[in-house]
Amino acid sequence: MADNYLERHRDDYEKRKQRWLSTKGQGRKKVFRAREIERPEDESL
Repeated sequence: MADNYLERHRDDYEKRKQRWLSTKGQGRKKVFRAREIERPEDESL
């Protein structure tokens, strides 16, 4: 293997990790809506 292989990949990993951690809590927020369920008037069906 080439010299500095592990060090180079470790640096790449650390950069990706920092980018992931910086955007971790900034994802799109899910909006929860209360769904109204239409029920028949005669529930004995």
